[in-house]
Amino acid sequence: MLYTIPLTFTKPPLNMNQRMHWAQKAKITKAIRHEAMIRCRAARIPKATHITVQLHYQPRDKRRRDADNIAPTLKALCDGIVDAGVVPDDTPDYMTKIMPTIQPAIKGQSAKMWLEITTE
Repeated sequence: MLYTIPLTFTKPPLNMNQRMHWAQKAKITKAIRHEAMIRCRAARIPKATHITVQLHYQPRDKRRRDADNIAPTLKALCDGIVDAGVVPDDTPDYMTKIMPTIQPAIKGQSAKMWLEITTE
């Protein structure tokens, strides 16, 4: 079954190009994990033996972006899914992580992010 989980972020909170103090990064990571946990519980995603997760980002403008850069945000979100109890761990035995996707910007719409979780 496919679950689409909207996120409150309008841009990826963590990316590969950031250089920040470890404590600041830990605080942001904790917030991302917490949001994923709360959103998964609100969506009532049942426990599963295996899930597939993909992060989608639709920016507000058409500037070039590299999908690899938002992988740290996906990692923290996957940890939050584990925190919600959907799967026991985020190892390949329980979770397949698909490369994040950057959707085309739509004129007049604000930026948004969402997760797609498919349970097996």
